[in-house]
Amino acid sequence: MLGSIIAARPATFEAAASVLARASADGHTVRLRGGGTKLAWGRVGPESPIELCTARLAQVVEHNAGDLTAVLEAGVRLADAQKRFATAGQMLALDPPLASPASSDRNATIGGIVASGDSGPLRHRYGAPRDLVLGMTVALGDGTIAQSGGKVIKNVAGYDLAKLFAGSFGTLGLILSVNVRLHPEPLAHATALGAGGDPTTVAAAARALAAAPLELDALDIAWRAGRGGVLARCAGANPVERAQRVAKMMRAAGLQDVDVTEDDDALWARQRAGQRSSAGAMVKVSARPSALAEVLEAADLCGGVVVGRAALGVSYVEVDPVAVKRLLAALPAGARCILLDAPAELRAEIDPWGGEDGPALELMRQVKSRFDPTGVCNPRLFVGGI
Repeated sequence: MLGSIIAARPATFEAAASVLARASADGHTVRLRGGGTKLAWGRVGPESPIELCTARLAQVVEHNAGDLTAVLEAGVRLADAQKRFATAGQMLALDPPLASPASSDRNATIGGIVASGDSGPLRHRYGAPRDLVLGMTVALGDGTIAQSGGKVIKNVAGYDLAKLFAGSFGTLGLILSVNVRLHPEPLAHATALGAGGDPTTVAAAARALAAAPLELDALDIAWRAGRGGVLARCAGANPVERAQRVAKMMRAAGLQDVDVTEDDDALWARQRAGQRSSAGAMVKVSARPSALAEVLEAADLCGGVVVGRAALGVSYVEVDPVAVKRLLAALPAGARCILLDAPAELRAEIDPWGGEDGPALELMRQVKSRFDPTGVCNPRLFVGGI
């Protein structure tokens, strides 16, 4: 028991499915939990009486090094999986923050990362979780266990549940295991970085690098108090020479204090850490890459701090909670926002998901009703009050 909450920690897929089936039959809702690093996300509402945790579903079922694939149960910590893959010179190309703002424990699980669609700087080259998942096994709200996809990279078997469940925040069912694509781990890397005090210059430099055939592993921006810059990481063959070419382009684009470093792990750790907030509010902004300068200007108006994927239009803006509404009003037209880390009183006041009535929300409601008609899964995370 956790207070008045019943904590279920099943060790098998069947046991996990039966928890959902019983809860559905009894009219209860269930909170799905992995490593607990995102428990403060979503709406504020009544707690579910049952917490279904994947802590005991934590086996690396298969690691097919020759095929560059693996099968992981949902409760496997990403940090542990990466250590396993590294022994074969491989990696799962996901690098989101692995700890919650309140803890330094690297608890984030593969199931939670896929369910939340969380990612880090490597998304620039390798894509989001949905792009690395080849197949998936899930438990639906009525206790049905369903599978889709397979264990090979070229696969078209069944309905693509993996892409539907990736980013669904557990509203459709519980991810039990995922089949993932791996990549060779780079032996060397180097980062070029350049600074600027003008949002238009920084954004234009990032846009120029994004359009160039540089094969960058990551292309990020960072911005605070009217000054920031661009970070570009080269990995694999001849990374220093390639990073020097990137640095030359940065200078040509008007960036200052341009440098190249091979000791760049701390730089990228800071970028990942900048996607979480322990005291303020974190707003994930998705906008056109061409609107990056406007995002930076909006952050400045609110005293915000920004990190993000320069070529993808994804920015993470940390602001004081009282400035969130001002930030939302200042962002460029068409920007989509999700409130991540934030005090409960702010999440109760505004819709964390930025939901608006319309065809997209209606489609989500219909999908939800098909997969979880009794609404047993994660009621606090329902988008737009599904």
